Amino acid sequence: MDSTSISSTHIIKHTQITLSETEQRNRATAETLYKSLAAGRTHAVAKFLAADLEWWFHGPPHCQYMMRILTGESSHGEFRFEPRSITAIGDSVIVAEGWEGAQVYWVHVWTLKDGLITQFREYFNTWLVVTDLRQPAWEEIRHDGMTVWRSQPRDLFHRSLPAIVLAL
Repeated sequence: MDSTSISSTHIIKHTQITLSETEQRNRATAETLYKSLAAGRTHAVAKFLAADLEWWFHGPPHCQYMMRILTGESSHGEFRFEPRSITAIGDSVIVAEGWEGAQVYWVHVWTLKDGLITQFREYFNTWLVVTDLRQPAWEEIRHDGMTVWRSQPRDLFHRSLPAIVLAL
């Protein structure tokens, strides 16, 4: 191997490690956010949110629990977000999923930049498929349009929920 090959290999490995560390930090941010909400420390959550947070909601209007909690309109006890799974997608997206019994199912998609949440998408009683259409980095090996996450089909045959494809 010549020095050019070694240098390229080193750069690829370093880049992959950095992305992995970013994914871990973002996942830890989401976990801390949910733990703070569960403990009623909504003031602690504010440090994770950008001042100009972009917010999207899909679901019944009366289910906008997260908005009411974060804006102080209601207490943290009105609805408890306890994620069943938290998944990092690349270096900027976190998907959290949870459900309470057979009637309530939710998915949160958080977009982070430099450790700060800049966008929040909330889906209530909606099946979600997340597809990554972003241009892949040269060191990544994957196909464009790849499904990177989907709702858990736990009771799909017992309920009828709208389905949405979220393209990143």
